[in-house]
Amino acid sequence: MTSEPALRGEDLYKFYRAADEETRALRGVTVTFEAGELAVVTGPSGSGKSTLLACLAGLEEPTGGDVSVHGARLSHRPETDRARLRARHMGMLWQSGNLVEHLSVQDNVRLVRTWGDPHPRPSVHELLETLGIAHRATARPSELSGGEGARAGLAVALANTPSVLLADEPTGELDSDSEALVMTLLRDVASGGCAVVVVSHSAAVAAAADRVLALADGLVVA
Repeated sequence: MTSEPALRGEDLYKFYRAADEETRALRGVTVTFEAGELAVVTGPSGSGKSTLLACLAGLEEPTGGDVSVHGARLSHRPETDRARLRARHMGMLWQSGNLVEHLSVQDNVRLVRTWGDPHPRPSVHELLETLGIAHRATARPSELSGGEGARAGLAVALANTPSVLLADEPTGELDSDSEALVMTLLRDVASGGCAVVVVSHSAAVAAAADRVLALADGLVVA
C-alpha cells in the first residue's frame, strides 16, 4: 500500500468577487509534496502563489477542490478542526510577523507550543541551539539582526516539530548572506524528514530546491 503524501492539494480553485468583478486566483491546481523534500513555488505577482499557500495551510477555504495533510482532509471543515490539524502537522514561516514584538525569542517559541499537541520534542533551548540562536534567547525581535530574526522566526515555525513547513517569501527582506543562511536551515529541516514548501520570487531560493513549481494566472505551468 502506498503511503499518503505529506501534503496534497487536489484540483484547487479559488475565486474572489468584488461587486461585479471576479478574480480567479487558482484555476484547478493539483500539487503533492512528500516528506523530506524542499519545494519552491515561483511565479510573477498575482499568479496565485500566496493564495495557494493559504489554501494549503487551511487559512483560506478553496472555492473548489480539497487539501489533505497526511491523508486527513483539511479543507471544507470547521475552523476549529483546521486549526487542530495545523497545530498538529504544520509550521508556518512568513516574511514578517512570525514574532510577537513584546516577547523574547524563547517566549515566542513557548507561546506557539501552547497551541500544539504535547509530544516528544526538543526543549526550547535545544531548538534555539540547533538554529544557532540560543545566545539570543532573551532578546526581543527589535534587538535582532536580519539573520537572527530569520532564525528566530524559523524557531517559531518549528516549535511543535511539524511534518510540513510552509514559508511565504521568508527571505524577501534579507540580504544575500542571510538568505543563504535561511536556505541552508530549510534544507536541514527537509533533510530531517519535513516537507518544506516555499513561495518565493528569488532565483537563489529556487536554485536551492529539490523541485520548482511555476504558477502563472492561477495554473501550474512548469
